[in-house]
Amino acid sequence: MSGRTHIETFRIRRSSVPAARRHVETTLLAWKLSPLVEPATLITSELATNVVAHATGIGEYFELGLRRRDGVLVIEVGDSYQWAMPEKPAALDPEALGGRGLMIVEALSAKWGVRPRSPGKTVWAHLPLGDR
Repeated sequence: MSGRTHIETFRIRRSSVPAARRHVETTLLAWKLSPLVEPATLITSELATNVVAHATGIGEYFELGLRRRDGVLVIEVGDSYQWAMPEKPAALDPEALGGRGLMIVEALSAKWGVRPRSPGKTVWAHLPLGDR
């Protein structure tokens, strides 16, 4: 099975982070991709948390896209905040309470990145489907 896509919109607020995680879990279970639920929900949580923390006051919603194509699950989180493109920190302060989100995304995904959209940006991550 390939070529599936599901897009959902969430309000930019803290309660949307667990809602986005639940949505990913439900969708992946329906797509029979249960082995990807844990890494996909963690990646979604990190990306949605970044939107809530950094894109407030710009737009009311963020978009979560799940795409299954070419042997890869693509997770995309888009918002309308266009001034700051996310980057993985070069060095991590061990005393810092935050700043590890993109490092987690990088560790769990085969690759990740960010692309501009009008307005804003979309952060994406790829998880290989294996032979599912």
